[in-house]
Amino acid sequence: MNILVINGPNLNFLGLREPEIYGEKTYQNLVEYLLSYAKENSHYLEIYQTNHEGEIIDIIQDKYLSFSGLIINPGALTHYSYAIYDCLLSINIPKVEVHLSDIYKREEFRKHSVIAPACKNQFYGKGFESYIEAINYLTKEV
Repeated sequence: MNILVINGPNLNFLGLREPEIYGEKTYQNLVEYLLSYAKENSHYLEIYQTNHEGEIIDIIQDKYLSFSGLIINPGALTHYSYAIYDCLLSINIPKVEVHLSDIYKREEFRKHSVIAPACKNQFYGKGFESYIEAINYLTKEV
């Protein structure tokens, strides 16, 4: 299966940003972990990270036709980006939302995702394993 993975703002600061919440592993550790899992399970992943909302939309619009599923961790954009929501509604591949932390056990503003209704499912609260759950879910959906 070909899966597009998009990570939003501040994911590049994993290992530095709030290690008590996100752990001490780096973004590079995440990418290597996901690529290794994908290779072991005969999947192809293309992984992107950007701190810019418009760039997330551009990546989705430019790439989605080459993929059978999308995993998105929009970071803080989860809570207010109707532009990403609209973009996700526009594409016809299965989409899932991922978060490293449990957004429902954090600050009040993090408990609402405007992205979720545009996705088939959410995976959160299990660190890197949230992505693995998302990959496994998508492979069963397609």
